[in-house]
Amino acid sequence: MLTAAAIHKSYGQLEVLRGVGLTIKQGEIVSIVGPSGSGKSTLLHILGTLDKADSGNVTIDNKNLGNMNARALAAFRNRNIGFVFQFHHLLPEFTALENVSVPGWIAGRSKKEVAGKATGLLNLLGLTDRVENKPQQLSGGEQQRVAVARALINQPKIIFADEPSGNLDSANARELHNLFFDLRKQFNQTFLIVTHNEELAQMSDRILHMKDGKIV
Repeated sequence: MLTAAAIHKSYGQLEVLRGVGLTIKQGEIVSIVGPSGSGKSTLLHILGTLDKADSGNVTIDNKNLGNMNARALAAFRNRNIGFVFQFHHLLPEFTALENVSVPGWIAGRSKKEVAGKATGLLNLLGLTDRVENKPQQLSGGEQQRVAVARALINQPKIIFADEPSGNLDSANARELHNLFFDLRKQFNQTFLIVTHNEELAQMSDRILHMKDGKIV
């Protein structure tokens, strides 16, 4: 599903990634762990096309991302990659249903189709009674589940999650972690997760340890 080879990234004199390579199979849940400053989030952002490597190669679903211009890359990202961050980044003026629908609208799908898919996802994630609620009317755990539904709306090939439970209490964090595995079971969904949460890391199929810009 994903292959990265010889990924290098520097910011000025600071070398953040030093030739990172990894492979992730369809349906795998892989966690990346390591100390702060080891390059985990930078790597995730490069793999997710939110940032560019100085050198190296990233392939997702047999598509070489280095060969795409900015416009093609944005379209590929919208249709094939889902993101879940530590902070949900929901639009405060939109309802849960509208927040989930945004990537589908951007992809140019019909509003009726998107609304049906978004409603189905919110039902699946236990948010049937929260469809018309705005983010400030939802608990932290509910907000993060809306963000997960939004990540799933375009049926992405892979979901990148950056400290997805970092802002949740232990009960909500556990619920979110279990949700990832339920989604893998139902959709064969692939996840790459950066986390400091030891419990989530241990649940994963594989743990990649990063230190000083390398997978060790």
